Amino acid sequence: MVADRGVTREHRVIAVSGKAIRALSGVALAVVCAAAAGGPATAHGAGRSALQRDADAIRDAGATGVQVRDGHGRVATSGVADLETGRPVSPHGYFRIGSTNKTLVATVVLQLVSEQKLTLDDPVETWLPGLIRGNGNDGRNITVRHLLQHTSGISDANWPAMDTEEQYLALRYTARTPEETVALAMAAEPESAPGAEWHYSNTGYVVLGLLIERVTGNAWHEEVDARVLGPAGMHHTVWPGDSPGLPRPHAEGYTRFAEGGPLVNTTELIDADASGGYLSTTADLNRFLRALFDGTLLDDAGLAAMRQTMPMDDEVTQLWPDARYGLGIFSRSLPCGGRVWIPSGDQLGYSTRTAVTEDGRRSVVVSVTTQQHDSFDSALAQERAVTRLIDNALCGDTGD
Repeated sequence: MVADRGVTREHRVIAVSGKAIRALSGVALAVVCAAAAGGPATAHGAGRSALQRDADAIRDAGATGVQVRDGHGRVATSGVADLETGRPVSPHGYFRIGSTNKTLVATVVLQLVSEQKLTLDDPVETWLPGLIRGNGNDGRNITVRHLLQHTSGISDANWPAMDTEEQYLALRYTARTPEETVALAMAAEPESAPGAEWHYSNTGYVVLGLLIERVTGNAWHEEVDARVLGPAGMHHTVWPGDSPGLPRPHAEGYTRFAEGGPLVNTTELIDADASGGYLSTTADLNRFLRALFDGTLLDDAGLAAMRQTMPMDDEVTQLWPDARYGLGIFSRSLPCGGRVWIPSGDQLGYSTRTAVTEDGRRSVVVSVTTQQHDSFDSALAQERAVTRLIDNALCGDTGD
């Protein structure tokens, strides 16, 4: 299996005014606050027309295809699924969910904690002796909580980059075991001491996948299937293994790697580790959001632990001052009051933005099949449009 690399999901690096800002998935630009989205969202009324207008705005910001579904089953699509054929986007299409996967993994870990099979304060060394060692990395000082919260300090710096079309074509079918991914991280010094700072770490979630296997005796994705997908009724969420394609129907994923460059079809990719492997649909992810917050998947203690948040690093909070991170999930304020919970993610060619209110009554999922890596401005414009849709969908009169 291959970890996400270069612009794949979290390690997209965009230069802004000469300063590199790492746009992290889930953070990515999905956690843009209302000010960055151009001011407070206004209620547009219920129904398909509001979703449709906002979906069209995402298309107009540079997306090739958009599909949206809220928790009440209202849908909208915009753009095309394939630039060559012009076929329309299906409201039932599959897509790569990227780091939304991390919330699935965190849910399994918190279930195991509730079953007293491990604790959040267990050192990684207890379960995976000798795995986290070298260059200042030490699993004796890193806890399960640190991994879930991205405070382990484990670095992703050595993952091979996919910053260009040439790198994508050379690496898209490369598979790597979780142990090989962790070994790459151990060859780098940690970003910080365990528990000291927030640094997004895909490798940390690869380690959590190995930990789930050690505790249960089953592969991490088997536990996700049994503990999350089944109870939530997510019958169209698929772990692809080493298959690079997606089930039908699906929209093609596209990436613009350089300013003025073409949109490159980046649909095919082998990338199915615990940091971001699953394929899903907007309907299934809405089921997940509701099940996560209505007590189907986590007991009160587990959900409370997931929602214990902390500030993120300075690079992020300079842009999004109120964004916070819990255990496998992001949060930010809503312009109409309260906070929204965001298990979102990116994977090359696909951006997934999911959001659910604190009471679990309102949710929305947006799948965008274009990633703009050519400039900060184009990426931000697309994310502003997505954020407006989310805020309008959750703050508007949806007829609850």
